[in-house]
Amino acid sequence: MTTYWAAHAWLPDGPADDVRISVADGRIAAVTTGPAEPDDHRLPGVVLPGFANTHSHAFHRALRGRTHDDSGTFWTWRERMYALAATLTPDTYFDLARATYAEMVLAGVTVVGEFHYLHHAPDGSPYDDPNVMAEALRAAARDAGLRITLLDTAYLTGGIDAPLEGAQRRFGDHDADAWAARVADLRPDGTLRVGAAIHSVRAVPLDAIPTIAAHAGGRPLHVHLSEQRLENEQSLATFGVTPTRLLEDAGALGPDTTAVHAVHLSPEDVAILGSTRTGVCLCPSTEQDLGDGIAPGALLHAAGARLGVGSDQHVRTDLLAEARTVELHERLADESRGVLSPATLVDLLTSGGHTSLGDPSGGRLAPGAPADLVAVRTDTPATAGADPAQLVMVAGTADVDTVVVGGVVRVEGGRHVLGDVGAMLGTAIRAAWEETR
Repeated sequence: MTTYWAAHAWLPDGPADDVRISVADGRIAAVTTGPAEPDDHRLPGVVLPGFANTHSHAFHRALRGRTHDDSGTFWTWRERMYALAATLTPDTYFDLARATYAEMVLAGVTVVGEFHYLHHAPDGSPYDDPNVMAEALRAAARDAGLRITLLDTAYLTGGIDAPLEGAQRRFGDHDADAWAARVADLRPDGTLRVGAAIHSVRAVPLDAIPTIAAHAGGRPLHVHLSEQRLENEQSLATFGVTPTRLLEDAGALGPDTTAVHAVHLSPEDVAILGSTRTGVCLCPSTEQDLGDGIAPGALLHAAGARLGVGSDQHVRTDLLAEARTVELHERLADESRGVLSPATLVDLLTSGGHTSLGDPSGGRLAPGAPADLVAVRTDTPATAGADPAQLVMVAGTADVDTVVVGGVVRVEGGRHVLGDVGAMLGTAIRAAWEETR
């Protein structure tokens, strides 16, 4: 039994002082309040539950700082992403994901939802092990020291009624049944939970959506939803309904489902997501970077949708900033401050995301929860003088001091146990891009 002591900690009912957290077998055994005892491990600042990065494409990390030399939209950015996707091997994918996940742990992330569609060889043919790319992600997460919910993604068409082309060929299985058969061979363990994903209503035929939803069978099911206006326009033109309505009619929405982005929603779409208790993962840094728009986070929250956040394409890896930007976007849209409270932002950063990734016990400092602790300093230039209850509005990755994942210290003094994560990233990203030259 190991006991940690914090002057301030975020418990299920909010901030508390002088908190002792006892850990055994990777889970929290007890949470009490009182002075530190001699054998307690003292943690600095405010201790928060582990953060959930609800939506990640690990290989996109190699795009950071490389897509700003021209104007355009998501659709032009996508061509650069496809060029990168065409080059990766199981070995370079592992190296890039390992470094990307280590950067996440430095930011306080203890579980990641990996929206995984880089399945096959560049020509679309299966590897000898059809899940070798997924296994690279499992190994990368294990080395970096976080848990992964692998959202194995069905990506069957290159657009509505369009064939897969170019780099897309390595994303696609022949049909929904072939996708389900491959996913069935994945085995969960202490590092990896198996979930599922519908890439989008553009990339999965309408008649395949119920098959994928049924295969998920109570496990996490994620889907890109209405990230761009064009997706909505194409859905309305082809099916006569919005993507949200299409998914509901196909039986793909509900408490086990998480819609990602959800930027361009009608009032009816918001009501559907709320009434079905579908989760929504907001990715504000991506929406900013790609010029996608501002998701109606406050309306979704009020309607009853469970919110989480994700770093998606990793234009930054700072989950505290992602949560804060959800509120800042609301301030711009509403011309008012305090639309979503700091407590609500902590919930979507922690428990909301963990629930979307299949662990409703996670993201909480409570007995029985995973022993995931994130100590955020309150004495840095960014955080000095801040009210602990409002720390989410000012803190960032640079202020994260200690990260404990499943009872194991992975970051201490702001340094990952693997060493220089920046060097790891530099080496992996250079190798990933070399094949494009």
